[in-house]
Amino acid sequence: MSQRTFPDGFLWGAATAAHQIEGSPMADGAGPSIWTRFAHTPGMTLNGDTGDVACDHYRRWKDDVKLMRELGLQAYRFSVSWSRIHPEGTGRVNQAGVDFYSRLVDELLENGIEPLLTLYHWDLPAALEDRGGWLNRDSADWFAEYGSTMYRALDGRVKKWVTLNEPWVITDGGYLHGALAPGHRSKYETPIASHNLMRAHGAAVKAYRDIGKHEIGLVVNIEPKYPASDSAEDTAATKRAHAYMNEQYLDPALLGRYPPELKEIFGDAWPDWAAADLELIRQQLDFIGINYYTRSVTQANDSYPLKAGAVRQPLGTYTETGWEVYPKGLTDLLVWVKERYGDIPMYITENGAAFFDPPVAEGGRVRDPLRMDYLQKHIGAVHDAIQAGCDIRGYMLWSLLDNLEWSLGYSKRFGMVHVNYGTQERTPKDSARWYSKVIASHGASLDEPLPY
Repeated sequence: MSQRTFPDGFLWGAATAAHQIEGSPMADGAGPSIWTRFAHTPGMTLNGDTGDVACDHYRRWKDDVKLMRELGLQAYRFSVSWSRIHPEGTGRVNQAGVDFYSRLVDELLENGIEPLLTLYHWDLPAALEDRGGWLNRDSADWFAEYGSTMYRALDGRVKKWVTLNEPWVITDGGYLHGALAPGHRSKYETPIASHNLMRAHGAAVKAYRDIGKHEIGLVVNIEPKYPASDSAEDTAATKRAHAYMNEQYLDPALLGRYPPELKEIFGDAWPDWAAADLELIRQQLDFIGINYYTRSVTQANDSYPLKAGAVRQPLGTYTETGWEVYPKGLTDLLVWVKERYGDIPMYITENGAAFFDPPVAEGGRVRDPLRMDYLQKHIGAVHDAIQAGCDIRGYMLWSLLDNLEWSLGYSKRFGMVHVNYGTQERTPKDSARWYSKVIASHGASLDEPLPY
């Protein structure tokens, strides 16, 4: 078997998010976020788990960067907590918050690790939620102001910026189904929040062009939709599901329009948007980040709002979060992005899986063969997409550390590094050792037998 080769300059890294790992959410002058508030509301998270401590990265960041270096990471994608920077959401800058991320970036660079900075990974300042949050059109200006604060502080040391992480999850979970902060449930609010998020994205990119000198992009979570049958009903439901999840954010960002199916999905809750809004949203992007976890086999039913449902596959392998392991879907998805939107550079900004991990064994070993198998096959799927002509510049494994899985609390472990939440001890799993070897070989070791 010939060895796989990845493009020169292809970046190998891992990803995290501020609220999931940092802890100390109110330290050093920070303000509360919607996730601080949501998690402290009884009944909103599993076991009442909060991000008050999480992985204690806010205090252990230097050791975590040392661990990244030991694993050979070339890049680290992380997010900034907006309310550490602007405790009231706008206006006053909390210099202690800026300094924290400045120190982190310097430490990454000193260890040869390139920072990929995400401005927004779901933790809106609570002060802005009190002013309407993403339902307020002023949110675009708020976000551009916050982005500009970070650009002025870090651009140059940070050369790859991301505006939003997964706007679909923000609105589907936070505004339609209420499972995520801020916990709203309204089909009328959902399109407004989605649109204002995209306006905020556009405003932040526009602000970057005035201040920054490097690259900025958008990160979306997308998944291929396959019809459960050849029926006209399933085909139509699949088309709606695809528009809702995969085209709703990329189309306005890259094509300057929304897919027409959204009007069918939301009915009278879907407004007519001003042309000037779509012009703001469609800014020149340097790359798109793709977060991929699974596929969906779609069947028509009466569920709200899509009249479509995912069908569990009887012979499929499923992760602890109930997601089917389907590597080919990643190749299909990347090829679709290229075909629909052209040759825009792409990064895999998240890809990984939660499986049951046994306790740390004597000698400090954590065996996670299912995760290794998942990663091997999905990185292989990325290579297949490169072979098909996709311009893919890097792969960020989700996640560096076991962490707070949002409303699921600490019940799901995605990390390649095990975290003992009682002692905060970090233990690299077998998957981390394996991934370290893949990085060192620039992918050449990918097809070697897994070290079970």
